Amino acid sequence: MHPFIIILQNLLISRPKTIQNIKNELKNIRDVLYVGRGVSYPIALEGALKLKEISYIHAEAYAAGELKHGPIALVDDGVPVVALAPSDELFSKTASNIEEVAARGAKIILISDKEGIKKLSSITHITLQMPKSNEFILPILYSIPVQMLAYYTAVAKGTDVDQPRNLAKSVTVE
Repeated sequence: MHPFIIILQNLLISRPKTIQNIKNELKNIRDVLYVGRGVSYPIALEGALKLKEISYIHAEAYAAGELKHGPIALVDDGVPVVALAPSDELFSKTASNIEEVAARGAKIILISDKEGIKKLSSITHITLQMPKSNEFILPILYSIPVQMLAYYTAVAKGTDVDQPRNLAKSVTVE
């Protein structure tokens, strides 16, 4: 079996238990922040968008390095911050930003690999361990748990994930 297929099976079979725990944390929350840097930033945007669309929880995503320029004012005790932080060349900078929000009382939900989780374990509330991989496939791998997190949170809230309110597919008809 191809190694990529094994990684995907591992994500889809073993991670839902952790994601189930996270959804219990989020289902009654009003606001969630997502942070990422480099290739993780667009994934943070995707995670926030999906959480908003199907669970109706206010979620915003920020580039981790931009937190000091305003968004950090939104962080206080108990605000969940979903941090996408693979241990790549940007990890130390992202870790510094995660430490800043943790110091302000944020509940850090860290999505990282084993190495990243080990480095930040003292400040995280919940961790979701991803496989170590190269930057080329990180967007694919890290998109899966943020979408699953939105899905399970919406289901826990009882929203209709198949027909979110006020959303329509855009179709071009000529």
